[in-house]
Amino acid sequence: MVDDREALHDGLRMTAAALAEAGIPHALVGGYAAWARGAPEPSHDADFAIREIDVDRAREVLADAGLEITEPTENWLFKAYHHGELVDVLYRMVGEPIDDDLLARTDELEVLAVRMPVLSATEIMASKLRVIGEHFCDFSRLLPVARAMREQIAWPEVRERVDDNPYARAFLFLLDELGVVDKAEMRDPAAERDTGSSPASGDPSSHVE
Repeated sequence: MVDDREALHDGLRMTAAALAEAGIPHALVGGYAAWARGAPEPSHDADFAIREIDVDRAREVLADAGLEITEPTENWLFKAYHHGELVDVLYRMVGEPIDDDLLARTDELEVLAVRMPVLSATEIMASKLRVIGEHFCDFSRLLPVARAMREQIAWPEVRERVDDNPYARAFLFLLDELGVVDKAEMRDPAAERDTGSSPASGDPSSHVE
């Protein structure tokens, strides 16, 4: 009998292989993308990103590969199951359509013995921080991810992209306080040279983020 973790791994591999064989641009995203880059393994579903124009074709090829396809009420993904374990196939992330530019921000990595495009660490962290808020703000899950990927992340870019989210700014401040990432890594030296401004205070609420 296949256990849950093995079934999820198989579903992840089957999804990546089927999308690649069909020539559908895609990327592993979310918790398993972070795991492929050194973060702890998630205990829930796997996530792939595709363009919306490829959704119908992706449904077909995944069904042909043996996955069970279901349509949720949300209009930004569909779901594929293997032995009851879930693979989410997203065509929007953080409310924005997935496009060629996002899918280009990947690296070809070996995940569970299958080569596949994996979203960049910078994109993974930015997307995770952009969705935290009053109703979902679990820093305990984000900390090990940030710690594991810290050297792979362009922190000035992340800071800039989450500047409008006070919960994300608080998390970046916490990273500095805990010594996971220091304020020097958060700054953009080129921007400081261009403006002639003094170094940022290190407070993630500053405009440098």
